[in-house]
Amino acid sequence: MLQPVCATPHPLVGEKVPLTIFDRAAIDIFVPTVRAYTAPAPSNEVVKDSLARALAQYPHLAGRLVVDDQGKRFLHLNNAGVLVVEVTVSADLADVLIDGAISNIGELYPPLPEENIGAPLFQVQLNRYRCGGLVMGIIYHHHVADGTAMSSFVRVWSSAARGGKDFIVPVPAPHVHDRASTAIPRATPMPVFDHQNIEFNDGSSKSYEVVPLDRIKNLRVHFTPEFVSELKARVGFRSSTFQCLLAHVWKKLTAARGLDPEEFTKVRVAVNCRGRTKPPVPIDFFGNMVLWAFPRLQVRDLLNSTYGQVVDVIRNAVSRIDGEYIQSFVDFGAVADMNGDGLAATASVAGTMMCPDLEIDSWLGFQFHEMDLGTGAPCAFLPPDLPVEGLMVFVPSGSGKGGFDLFIALNEDHVNAFQQICLSVD
Repeated sequence: MLQPVCATPHPLVGEKVPLTIFDRAAIDIFVPTVRAYTAPAPSNEVVKDSLARALAQYPHLAGRLVVDDQGKRFLHLNNAGVLVVEVTVSADLADVLIDGAISNIGELYPPLPEENIGAPLFQVQLNRYRCGGLVMGIIYHHHVADGTAMSSFVRVWSSAARGGKDFIVPVPAPHVHDRASTAIPRATPMPVFDHQNIEFNDGSSKSYEVVPLDRIKNLRVHFTPEFVSELKARVGFRSSTFQCLLAHVWKKLTAARGLDPEEFTKVRVAVNCRGRTKPPVPIDFFGNMVLWAFPRLQVRDLLNSTYGQVVDVIRNAVSRIDGEYIQSFVDFGAVADMNGDGLAATASVAGTMMCPDLEIDSWLGFQFHEMDLGTGAPCAFLPPDLPVEGLMVFVPSGSGKGGFDLFIALNEDHVNAFQQICLSVD
């Protein structure tokens, strides 16, 4: 168990920090990621020393989830520490890292805790290979932070490793850990949207089929920079890489699924709310600030639409997550608390078949794949196997040639059809 290292404990140490409504909307799970470093890789001591110093400025990660006598969850910033597991592997990294992928990825990060209350909220497994290579598996609990926040922490950890023992981790500005300021309701809370059935689930929401996990297959698809340039040309106006790739994959997967033309399909799109609140929340705020947009189209229209038309649908849905919507969400949380309502975050269990729908998480703006601990960026950055059909993640490619990787979970019956068309823009 690794404790934060600093001359003076962070002023928040000892506090019990209530979860915000954004924290409570986040899925109650540990999120795994895996990075691989070829030899000469950073030593275990460098990794641990720099982590201990970075943690001193991020006390939430070294704390624990606790429950009060009313059943409400808090983050207890008790400096209990993070778990570090060190493993020696009697093989060369080149023997197991094939084409940027590792087959037994689930063994390379700490086992997901069976009970989240009281468990270390940040855990690392250092897998040291015979050749000196390192595969580092990390899990962290989503109630602590979203991807944007963890990207900020990774940058600090990396700087501490590259700077050596004399490097002093900078003290974050007060707003970085000010969770309460991100969820201030109006004097008279006035929620105007149906948050009980959007961000949360009252039991009346659409239910999906749940199947054995062996019917869900994980794929990785690589999109070259040239392919993305072609997509952007097809859109016909200035658009982001994320918008173009999502429009493309939505069209291709819908075709591969062979859906009824009259059916509707939607995508659950994670939206960073930091710059959308009034006033904006600084980008380096450490916590959760994500809501979701739901672009929706009839299958017939989706397949017959141009890339530009589909990108417009995605943009319009995302634009609705604005200051008014976010304030309504915060007000909803205040009303729920006043009424003593329990809130269950919308989350799919393992084995869920989301067909005809999709869910996308974009890690394109995060620096996870650039985590240089003193010997260079990782040669591979890998999300875990995805246990929900229709769930996908975009990440920057770890290959030297650039481009982007899609990790996607598919119904085994749709894999061949998707593979045949996913790299075609026709």
